[in-house]
Amino acid sequence: MHKLKRPDHRKVSLILLALGNSLDNAEGGLVNALFPMIRTALGLGLESLGLLTSIGRFSRMLIAPLWALAGDHFSRKTLLFVATGLWSLWTVASGFAATGEQLIWLYGIGALGTVAAEPLVNSLIADLYSDQERGRAFGTLRSLGALVLVASTPLIGLLTGSPEGWRWGMWLMGGLGSVSGVLILLFVKEPVQLAQRQESFPVQWSNLMALRGNKTLLWLIPSVALSTSLVLVSFLVTYLVDVRGLTNSEGTWALAATAVGFVFSSLAGGWLGDRFERTWPQRGRVWLMQLFLLAYAVTSALALQIAWPELWMTYVAFGVLGLVSAIGYSGCVLPMISKVSPPEVRTSVFGFLLSFVQGGATAGLSLLVGYWSSSAGLPTVMFWVGTFPYLVNSLLWFVFWKAYPRDSSSMRA
Repeated sequence: MHKLKRPDHRKVSLILLALGNSLDNAEGGLVNALFPMIRTALGLGLESLGLLTSIGRFSRMLIAPLWALAGDHFSRKTLLFVATGLWSLWTVASGFAATGEQLIWLYGIGALGTVAAEPLVNSLIADLYSDQERGRAFGTLRSLGALVLVASTPLIGLLTGSPEGWRWGMWLMGGLGSVSGVLILLFVKEPVQLAQRQESFPVQWSNLMALRGNKTLLWLIPSVALSTSLVLVSFLVTYLVDVRGLTNSEGTWALAATAVGFVFSSLAGGWLGDRFERTWPQRGRVWLMQLFLLAYAVTSALALQIAWPELWMTYVAFGVLGLVSAIGYSGCVLPMISKVSPPEVRTSVFGFLLSFVQGGATAGLSLLVGYWSSSAGLPTVMFWVGTFPYLVNSLLWFVFWKAYPRDSSSMRA
């Protein structure tokens, strides 16, 4: 008899890390999908959505880098158990909020933990897979995360049928987050042990500062700040309810259409990124990123600026937006960060760029949208915040034509 083949630990780890990361994102974004209900139940205004959204963004900016720095000193899967597993209980507690003030406090404390997953998970994936595989690995990670969002959409649709449905959403997502943290602790394998990571490049502030000579990482700072899709997603359901006249349930299904597109976009982006890397090793991912940025600017304008006469047309428009939205990060940004960052401080680099820089930018823009939209209107604000930055970003990426090949060669040396 043939022995049963043991499952590939990389695949098991990838699935569990994707689950934990996606549930953390779902916890953090639950108020976006259910805010019309929360607004009615607790008597809140649109500025409260901006505040609740910015809490998560500012936590991503200020707290996630600390989790990332800890990830270069301690076991990353243990930290994920704490941040994803134990901290999810604050999301459960948010479901018991009786006032808007209580919700803001409980949600704010919960956000301190839910922001930890992104840099820790990205760092583990980068260690698990080689340069030629990372696009597909990151694409699969983001695709599985989108599948969780798609699967939860019918449930959210059911929750909108009850005035207290948002509470059940908090309890459910928080509970699932706790379970995922336990699974990560038990079954995820860290490919590189802590002592090995710190032996040749100890984590010190001077070593991190030495990376300022890396032009790719420096130019990624303004680039990720200009990647404003998170702001768009935060206000998407409320935008469709207030501007297009959809119901909360219909707006949620439009978000699901975006998520369905995101699933395929993540996989396609990862595959395209690896293909471009093999075909044009020096600049393939740079060229793909510029094409993505232009495509996202066009599709976001079509989805947001046109009042489509039929509901199915709206779903198609947001589905097409989703089909584009993940190509850049899955196939380009995440693999490029992995390639030009020393493995020993890679978690901190992910935390700085994707949490501190992008988190800070989205936090400020979320507040801006919440208050500016009351005078200028959401369609105008979403063009200048959600579409125009991508046009600017596509021009910015010309600097990577020289910077990325040089930094890649330097890291290989």
